[in-house]
Amino acid sequence: MALSPVRFDTHPEAYRHWRLEVAGGTAYLTLDVDELGGLVPGYEMKLNSYDLGVDIELHDALQRIRFEHPQVGAVVVGSAKDKVFCAGANIRMLAQSAHSWKVNFCKFTNETRNGIEDSSTHSGLAFIAAVNGTAAGGGYELALACDEIVLVDDGSSAVSLPEVPLLGVLPGTGGLTRVVDKRGVRKDLADVFATKADGVRGKTAVAWKLVDRTVPRSRFAEAIAARAAEAAAASPRAASGHTEGVRLTPLQRTESADGFAYTHVAVDIDRTARTATLTVAAPTAPVPPDAAAAQREGDAFWPLAMTRELDDAILHLRTNENAVGTWVLKTAGDADAVAEYDAFLARNADHWLVNEIRHFLKRTLKRLDVTSRTLVALIEPGSCFTGPLLELALAADRQYMLDGVFEDEPDAEPAGLRLTEANFGAYPMGNGLTRLESRFHGEPGRTGELADYLGKPISAADALALGLVTFAPDDIDYADEVRIAVEERAALSPDALTGLEANHRFVGPETIETKIFGRLTAWQNWIFNRPNAVGPEGALRRYGTGQRADFDPERV
Repeated sequence: MALSPVRFDTHPEAYRHWRLEVAGGTAYLTLDVDELGGLVPGYEMKLNSYDLGVDIELHDALQRIRFEHPQVGAVVVGSAKDKVFCAGANIRMLAQSAHSWKVNFCKFTNETRNGIEDSSTHSGLAFIAAVNGTAAGGGYELALACDEIVLVDDGSSAVSLPEVPLLGVLPGTGGLTRVVDKRGVRKDLADVFATKADGVRGKTAVAWKLVDRTVPRSRFAEAIAARAAEAAAASPRAASGHTEGVRLTPLQRTESADGFAYTHVAVDIDRTARTATLTVAAPTAPVPPDAAAAQREGDAFWPLAMTRELDDAILHLRTNENAVGTWVLKTAGDADAVAEYDAFLARNADHWLVNEIRHFLKRTLKRLDVTSRTLVALIEPGSCFTGPLLELALAADRQYMLDGVFEDEPDAEPAGLRLTEANFGAYPMGNGLTRLESRFHGEPGRTGELADYLGKPISAADALALGLVTFAPDDIDYADEVRIAVEERAALSPDALTGLEANHRFVGPETIETKIFGRLTAWQNWIFNRPNAVGPEGALRRYGTGQRADFDPERV
């Protein structure tokens, strides 16, 4: 669908749809969608409806609030349109988009909403949705991601999730789940709400727990400002006293026909084999003496720089290289250096910048978890799968570790793994478990036993015995086993693999995150393919034409 590769790296001066303003301890994120500013041609974005381009700007704005403005404790999400908060995902965009585009769009939007909630929980940011008018579909879902929803009480403004009655699809960015799981709306009332195209307004919206309160239009701006000031004053970010942030400069990426590279992350693409090899490099600069020195390094500080690059690489591949179905994960460099940086992050976890970096890395690893690509980790001499970088291998569907060295490099140091405290809780998955706990869900005692290996290099033979890798062939068999595995994967159905991987990666308890992504993978994925939604007489195609959709009445 896209005429050129989608770029996820932007900055406020380039925004077409959002305004980011900071006043003291409050940030104001104001949606003012440029109707003619669609990411691709073919639709107008009226009534503050949005597409992927709008969400890319929102994601960037949230990152800048986290890193560039540590004094901010409250974020007001509002609208510049009169009597319109947000009409949700642009329907014309959805109707004309390829299936893969729709699903990836929903996934990125979900991740951005989850990032709002993660920052509320772990960064001390209070998000207030200032709903000054209609909030429909994804517009209400944006409000649902906030901590508080304040709705203007003017007799006409309403919140709604009209996807089922109007479009024949579901609220694809977590609407149904957040209504009942997060806001605690009674399920019968939620059923009425989600099938009521014109939504719910005023006192009823408050009584049903769909919003927190209503305020007359004459006092709306004043009430929002007062609540934001109160929330900002109560934020631990404000209490920390930090006022100088870290400026996020444009990413430096070089591109070729067969891949792209940054300073710490390189991606090599083999389109014939449908594989991409992502290699993350260890730091080469020494660990700074303290957190203040790390902050002075700015966005060149290795953990932040590496995470920004890895995040961008994942998004670039996921959106622009749909046919590249297998990602090979590698690391390169000094494992001791990775361990030293990991220990630095652990020692300074209470510092605002380190806290933000760790949660950013956590969110980026989660992005890898929910990516519908086969992930294969290759652990070879020269690798540095240690602590936070070991999480890459643990996120993979399979791990191949060379036992010994390659014949043409007899003097190399054999590959090793190294567990640190980070692997036991710093970077949990969306199910609330660590990747070790998810890996050994059927052997709950195994994770505790692994604590004996903290900080120690683990050989291929030991890693295999401990269950940390899938296979550990020697040099005679290693290349062939990896090649056959990758070729076999490429021959299987990508649709079946998406379902297979999503099921295996998230064992154990359900959370709001796993429910949202599980339903996106299964229900929304399926519904977006059904003729009742996207067929020539389906709801998405018929919307706005004056003709009703012609539904096949058979329940499947």
